[in-house]
Amino acid sequence: MIETEDISAFTAKHTYATWRKQGGWKPLTVVDAEGCYFTDASGKKYLDLSSQLMCSNLGHKNQAVIDAIAKQAQELAFVAPGFATRARAELTELLLEVVPKGLDKFFFATSGTEANECAIKIARAYTGKYKIISRYSSYHGSTAAAVACTGDWRRWMVEPTGKIDGVVFGPDANCYRCPFGSHMKAPDCGIACVEYFEYMLEREGNVAAIIVEPIVGTNGVLVPPDGYMQRLREITKKHGVLMICDEVMSGWGRTGTWFAVDHWGVVPDILTTAKGISSAYVPLGLTATSAEISKFFDDNWFAHGHTYEAHPLTLAPAVAAINEYKRLNLLERSTQLGEYLKGKLEGLKAKHPSIGDVRGKGLFWAIDLVQDQQTKKPFNTQADKVAGRPMLIDKVTADLMARGVYCVGWMTHLVLAPPLIITEAELDQAVEALDQALLIADAALAATAS
Repeated sequence: MIETEDISAFTAKHTYATWRKQGGWKPLTVVDAEGCYFTDASGKKYLDLSSQLMCSNLGHKNQAVIDAIAKQAQELAFVAPGFATRARAELTELLLEVVPKGLDKFFFATSGTEANECAIKIARAYTGKYKIISRYSSYHGSTAAAVACTGDWRRWMVEPTGKIDGVVFGPDANCYRCPFGSHMKAPDCGIACVEYFEYMLEREGNVAAIIVEPIVGTNGVLVPPDGYMQRLREITKKHGVLMICDEVMSGWGRTGTWFAVDHWGVVPDILTTAKGISSAYVPLGLTATSAEISKFFDDNWFAHGHTYEAHPLTLAPAVAAINEYKRLNLLERSTQLGEYLKGKLEGLKAKHPSIGDVRGKGLFWAIDLVQDQQTKKPFNTQADKVAGRPMLIDKVTADLMARGVYCVGWMTHLVLAPPLIITEAELDQAVEALDQALLIADAALAATAS
């Protein structure tokens, strides 16, 4: 039996950490979690300001979800995906209520990565074309097709052998750092970032689909300007290209609606999601397709599958999770507390010169740190991350942890995505810690200016 004090070292020695060099990893040993907090082996509690990896939307130890897992394990722990189960039918019935209308057939996987793999395979089979257009500030997963569609630096390490061919990248919907220059301001810019996709489609043949995160997640919580998603839907329809919306992070009440596309009344051809579908209590991913696409496979092979597809132990807790979103009115709560958090973050921005931007929707926000508010110069770049150079954001998140607040820091920004059950008092606690930790970034800014 491994002693508690040895768990971290043993873990680091014999298991892989994700997205990092393995040397020097000293993982915190977590022994408990409840509500909006988790506890380490020493008994210290941490406010979970990022819902772990933007996924524990219901918080920790939701009893209804726990009971659903236990009940399903007793009744039917596993059956092959070629069989029907009550859990599969019940979840499907609920999904038909909450996903955008027009999406009516589902494939159940065990992660967002797998959901996107399935979506890409479906798009290629249905259209008979092979190219996928993605965006640079994107993350769609770590397996071959999903990482090929990922625009950020995590794709670089596996090129060329660890990904598929046929992916082309377009511009981001980034109103803070517009890819077309600082002189461009929405809506006067004509939303050039979306119009460019038509330019691409007029010059790229064999395009099966465009894949986007409606609100970009890890890479900055980038909220597109109003009109962007609607125009992208028009462009894809005009050119006979499928629209895939990756709602792995932005779904399940995170932005105040079931899915981020609901803010703009857009229905994609394919929607993928994971994380919040079960509040991460079990691994579950979902690929939802339109009726037109599903009919195609009535007479054509659906060439995809795996052992754990529609695993009953993943489906039953998702049923409970969706019912909990409804019972606790968490979509409305996300909207209301999002406005409260917005005010607090704008207050921090007015106080700290190192904050270049705060942006978000619902309970999904980013604090973007800069060396200069006028030039918007970041403290670090993707090249720094790949080279293993010290990152300012890591110093800020380490200080937050010392203050009992866990928050994901990515490149040059903090990702705030607390459980949707969080209270105003807990948000106040988080903002107080942020206020102190951001002094590190302010000092770094002052040092660069001197």
